[in-house]
Amino acid sequence: MLLAIEFQSLHEVLRTLYDEMMPLCAQMAGVARGIAGLGALFYVAYRVWQALSRAEPIDVYPLLRPFAVGLCVMFFPIIVLGTINSVLSPVVSGTHQILEGQTLDLHKLQMQKDQLEKEALLRNHETAFLASNEEFDKKLDELGWSPSDIATMAGMYVERASYNFEKQIRDWFRELLEIMFQAAALVIDTIRTFFLIVLSILGPVAFAISVWDGFHSTLTQWISRYVSVYLWLPVADLFSSMLAKIQVLMVQNDIDQLSDPNFIPDGSNTTYIIFMLIGIVGYFTIPTVTGWVIQSGGGGNFSRNINQSARKAGSIAGAGAGAAAGNAAGIIKGELMDKR
Repeated sequence: MLLAIEFQSLHEVLRTLYDEMMPLCAQMAGVARGIAGLGALFYVAYRVWQALSRAEPIDVYPLLRPFAVGLCVMFFPIIVLGTINSVLSPVVSGTHQILEGQTLDLHKLQMQKDQLEKEALLRNHETAFLASNEEFDKKLDELGWSPSDIATMAGMYVERASYNFEKQIRDWFRELLEIMFQAAALVIDTIRTFFLIVLSILGPVAFAISVWDGFHSTLTQWISRYVSVYLWLPVADLFSSMLAKIQVLMVQNDIDQLSDPNFIPDGSNTTYIIFMLIGIVGYFTIPTVTGWVIQSGGGGNFSRNINQSARKAGSIAGAGAGAAAGNAAGIIKGELMDKR
């Protein structure tokens, strides 16, 4: 329990780090305004000159795009980051509440299971001395000092020492896996925080570059990447909730078995260890899974697909027209030969 509290404090440090680094976005806004202003000048001038050269009326609505992007650059922490974080924060809070509920149930059931295991060992006269010092002393008092009793006493000491040693090894290995499990979650959260800080600080520059022709997709790509990285934490909480639910079902099954007076627990926790290993490996698939949730295909991709379809249709139409012209020429030539 103390281990979970310590790792939770480390996660809180990362949250504080993100909040402390956000004011740095304002320092990049000056550079971004210059880039966006120059891009807006070329953007508007090119389209106005194009409309004048064709003697066409100037469409004002498309010319508002660089000004809207410039407004986002000027108030980037409030308009862009504030809006995105406000929309996505309920998702993070909801998944974290799910995780807390599952973890709380798991701790309660684990304490109940440990108590039932101790009671199961105490019910059996042959194993009661392993779990209780009183039962061990009581069994020693029942023995005498005959050679057979001395051999029995030695066997009890050896068996008890072996049981305690195996229990310590299992507990140590279990704590090691729990530390690695929590460390994997902390690694994902640290990388997520680093990516969010970089995207946030350099976000005004990305928005400013998107004003220039040929870089319009930068805007949608930045938003998709920011949202995707932001959702790493909710996906990680859902993954942890799933593992906690599996462990709850396993502990409930063990509790049902311990309700049988004839059941003797082995305390190996093999299934628990297997799922901890699966969880450690599974944490590093979170970026891939989140990438499946958030994807963007900007207007550039849409226009490219339309152009490719148009070229294919033109090729097919051209081939069809050529074939029809060839057939018509053959028919006309045949009629002329018949007349001759």
